[in-house]
Amino acid sequence: MEAQVAFYKQKLQYETDSWDLAEALKSTNDIVVIDARAVSAWEKEHIPGSTNLPHREINNQSTENLDRSKLYITYCDGIGCNASTKAAFQLSRLGFRVKELIGGLDWWKRDGYETQGTLAQSRELTNCGC
Repeated sequence: MEAQVAFYKQKLQYETDSWDLAEALKSTNDIVVIDARAVSAWEKEHIPGSTNLPHREINNQSTENLDRSKLYITYCDGIGCNASTKAAFQLSRLGFRVKELIGGLDWWKRDGYETQGTLAQSRELTNCGC
């Protein structure tokens, strides 16, 4: 039982869902949302306020101006994409605090949150309130 509790505690330290992210963004400025997809994908649709930093471009030079005191939340398209995992790995390897958004942009939209970009859609909030 102790191992199980430790597993879930650790999992929650490195993952977040769209509801928790949306709530955190309302109450703190200490979070930076990173879209780890290509620039063209970010331009089409992204989480409002997110910064585009493609996972392939994450290195010491591209992150030198990032605030290391902030928490970075990485995301990509969704469950079939691992760009957010690659970005989280690279950022954590460089010494940043990171969490990965479960379900990425897909679940952000499924939970009813707005997006920005050329294909942005205003959404009616229907999140689960998890």
